[in-house]
Amino acid sequence: MTVREVALDAYREALPALVASLLGGLLAGVVLSGMRPELRDVPGLLVLIPALLATRGNVYGSLGARVATALHQGLIEPRLSEADRRLGAAAAAAISNGLLASTFASVVVFALLTALGDSVAPLSTLVGIALIAGILSGVVLTVVVVTVVFAGYRRGRDPDTLVGPIVTTTGDVFGVLFLLLAVRIVLGFGIGGGG
Repeated sequence: MTVREVALDAYREALPALVASLLGGLLAGVVLSGMRPELRDVPGLLVLIPALLATRGNVYGSLGARVATALHQGLIEPRLSEADRRLGAAAAAAISNGLLASTFASVVVFALLTALGDSVAPLSTLVGIALIAGILSGVVLTVVVVTVVFAGYRRGRDPDTLVGPIVTTTGDVFGVLFLLLAVRIVLGFGIGGGG
């Protein structure tokens, strides 16, 4: 194969995932634009959102890369099995890392905005929102990443090509949706807003 043929194959393989990523990003933006009341009710949330979305991409992109590498090395089979402890451990580690990073981001946003004298929601509100959104999006992202990597591998596609755009799309769409849900849950319990 020539370099040109390899490049064309790579683009052909990645293009559908990249188009899905583009559309997913636009959908996430539409949901985010509809969150104006929640952004007003939880000062500091707008600062926290990019950190939470980036965390999803980093943590679950890493999970996808680990699963893809394990498939390439023959360490796991491209199907779910109760006996596969490696996959379970990787998924549990990804969710735990995502929750830890979300909590850390909440604390940093609270501390930074407090130090700057800006209005910020109570720390318990920011952490509660980050944890609820982190758990919900973590479960969905784990299922989507493993499913897409396994399905792509079984169909002869390079899972490494699929992981980035799929994680970005799923992380953005579900991250924003679950963030909205988390804000409504936390404010519904009266932990809420002010600064």
